[in-house]
Amino acid sequence: MSGMKGKVVAITGASSGIGEAAALLLASRGAKVVLGARRLEPLAALTARIGDAGGEAACAATDVRRRSDLAGLMALACERYGKLDVLISNAGVMPISPLDDLRVDDWDEMIDVNIKGVLYGIAAALPVFRKQGTGHFVNIASTAGHKTVANQSVYSATKFAVRAISEGLRQEAGDTLRVTVVSPGFVRTSFTDGVTNPEMKAQLEAARDRFAMPPDAVARAIAFAIEQPADIDVGEIIVRPTAQG
Repeated sequence: MSGMKGKVVAITGASSGIGEAAALLLASRGAKVVLGARRLEPLAALTARIGDAGGEAACAATDVRRRSDLAGLMALACERYGKLDVLISNAGVMPISPLDDLRVDDWDEMIDVNIKGVLYGIAAALPVFRKQGTGHFVNIASTAGHKTVANQSVYSATKFAVRAISEGLRQEAGDTLRVTVVSPGFVRTSFTDGVTNPEMKAQLEAARDRFAMPPDAVARAIAFAIEQPADIDVGEIIVRPTAQG
């Protein structure tokens, strides 16, 4: 736990699911968490919950589609706690559908949140990390970023992109910044809420209910990477249910 205590960690998509689980776990291990999400009410409730448990947390409404929101989240971390050690770019959407559906608005949403949201996070945090001489990017991808299947081509493309951006960033980062990709499989979250194709939504919900893993499993993988010594860079972790094919 000594590798976590006192670290300042910003998390996007922190109001539920993996982001919420990571916030709770990292705060319990001594991190100061700075939480961002579109929905302020659950975010504020999570911040209060962490505080009531003896942890330290701050929050701000954050839409990763807006560069200014991410810049504001990084500024909040630095103003409140004097530094930023880790950015976990977790916000993501998954409205999958057959390409024949031509749900172009869904395609745009995935590109804007899953790819541009990660890039905007890098744009906001990288100057801070360079100035400090240290920092850690943790980008949440997916097993869909390793293998695509029918109906998931656009979503998979965004997650392949996260992995490519992260690897390029790692090669450019030098010997004092760290870059980690965490690629989860099926996770028991509300990710199906944004699926607009009824058939796809039903299939995903059925699979999730059969074998999805709890968000805590992904939070533990994130913590593992962060807690390594400063000269150890965990490049990628794939974590999925044993029952996932």
